[in-house]
Amino acid sequence: MALRSAPRALDRAPSRRRQRRARRAARRLPPRRLHALRVPRMKLCIQQPAYWPWLGFIDRVARCDVAILLDHVALEHNTRTQFTNRNKVRTADGWTWLTVPVRARDERGAVPIERVEIADDGRWRRKHLATLRQSYGGARGWGRHAEWIESLYAHEWSTLAPLVEATTRRLLDAFEVGTPLVRSSALASRTHKSQLVLDLCLELGADCYLSGPFGRDYLDRAAFERAGVRIEFHDYAHPEYEQLHAGFHSHMSALDLALTHPDRARAILGARMGEALAA
Repeated sequence: MALRSAPRALDRAPSRRRQRRARRAARRLPPRRLHALRVPRMKLCIQQPAYWPWLGFIDRVARCDVAILLDHVALEHNTRTQFTNRNKVRTADGWTWLTVPVRARDERGAVPIERVEIADDGRWRRKHLATLRQSYGGARGWGRHAEWIESLYAHEWSTLAPLVEATTRRLLDAFEVGTPLVRSSALASRTHKSQLVLDLCLELGADCYLSGPFGRDYLDRAAFERAGVRIEFHDYAHPEYEQLHAGFHSHMSALDLALTHPDRARAILGARMGEALAA
């Protein structure tokens, strides 16, 4: 199906004024009242939390007024889309996984992401920090982020969600993205699949949902249309840039770009912001 160009106002990231309005509203409300958040002409995205998320995650959040971290659902086990406790970084030999060991089940079965525990005694923290130092210690942005990264891995994390949110917020700051984050566990909607997405949009008063490409397979477009919520699809075109090590490997953690091009990271990400979205 041919892609239609989105209206000009939707091609760009939300204005800083709209993002500030949403952020102020989110901060004023306690978790039990986040459903009262309303921003006129709100565009919203929903993503499972990701450990050191990739550029597509950052880009989708940057295009929205509010982003929901879907943390009340069980950990995704699809190896194509499972990045809640792992992600990829460059190495001199190519790339490697950084994986946080977790306990995703208890005696009653799978537990929601917000309650997933980290499984070992901290060896993973030493390993991840050593990998990042070895891979990016010579990068231009290492000095800018090293102290924070080292403090992250010095902390004794017991559960996954706070760790993942910390890495996400750090990268959003690095890319100058001010979109407020809301945890789904703080909201009331507890339906499933397409209905859950629609209910979360309605709960926060969004009139536009920015979906990932897989949304084409399961979203009930007729239900969204009846509810007055427009759907757009985010088909991220990954930029190519000079990496610290030879060759180019796409779909690394966004940390790769933030560390190798700290002063141009937003511009490289933003080069894609004017491209039309599929409606």
